[in-house]
Amino acid sequence: MAMVCLSDFEAYAKKYLPKIAWDFFAAGADDCSTRDENLLAYKRIRFRPRMLRDVSMMDIRTKLLGTEISFPVGIAPTGFHQLAWPDGEKSTARAAKAMNTCYIASTYSTCTLEEISAAAPGGLRWFQLYIHRNRAVSQQLVQRAEALGFQALVLTADLPYTGKRRDDVRNGFCLPPHMKLKNLEGAFEVCKMSPLDPSVTWNDIYWLQSLTHLPIIIKGILTREDAELAVRHGVQGIIVSNHGGRQLDGGPATIDALVEVVEAVQGKVEVYLDGGIRKGSDVLKALALGAKCVFIGRPALWGLAYKGEEGLQDVLRILQDEFCLSMALAG
Repeated sequence: MAMVCLSDFEAYAKKYLPKIAWDFFAAGADDCSTRDENLLAYKRIRFRPRMLRDVSMMDIRTKLLGTEISFPVGIAPTGFHQLAWPDGEKSTARAAKAMNTCYIASTYSTCTLEEISAAAPGGLRWFQLYIHRNRAVSQQLVQRAEALGFQALVLTADLPYTGKRRDDVRNGFCLPPHMKLKNLEGAFEVCKMSPLDPSVTWNDIYWLQSLTHLPIIIKGILTREDAELAVRHGVQGIIVSNHGGRQLDGGPATIDALVEVVEAVQGKVEVYLDGGIRKGSDVLKALALGAKCVFIGRPALWGLAYKGEEGLQDVLRILQDEFCLSMALAG
């Protein structure tokens, strides 16, 4: 089967992944209305294409906090990559490096930070952090990531509690016995009480800043008010995100929230976006509305499920080609 667009990889993953893994990756919260709205919102946005603009040469490179990447699509933090492919996050890191883009490694990786670093030395990697009730665990993770050469810290702000994902509840979702949350081994039991700290506030940004020299990016911002607070607390970037519709059902699509956030920060910090990117034209829409870069979550997992590192490179290459074509046709 020729893999022509991202939905081809989705269809493959749905067919060949075990049902419990597919359901976990595909899940949205409650009725999945926010998950689905992330996609539908792009379909309502229309281009105003310009003609006769000489599009024979195009430069699609950009910079994230000063580091150049080949095009404005990175890999969002998602958990449990070994559910999609045996090499898990090591394959993800290698694909990102091969395509010269940014990979945000999740706290909930099935490979250690050390394994991820060793798999793709010199690649651009950020580390996504959940703050746990046991603050020493979080502190140790931050310091390990910095020592290993991760270049930024991405604090996920929208998960004080896990959203209700009905299929995971029905399936009694748990990692298979041979898989571990490698960065948290021994810290707590994954399927028992939530280890996440629901008491986290804006003041904890200062605590993180005291632990690390890394720039801090906050992920999960959807409003002007929170964007202004992020700037006030000295973060270097914002990822406009609703966790792929997996947390609060009934919130805005990320592309709809983007404009408000971009206006609020007035260029003081870089603004990125995840959620609902399925085509190169979606990338262009996000950039046109003020995003510096977008990050893909589920499509990266579909690529892994197809052919590991090679499949993920295919996904990124298709987005890159479609993005170039959309730029050219829009003038």
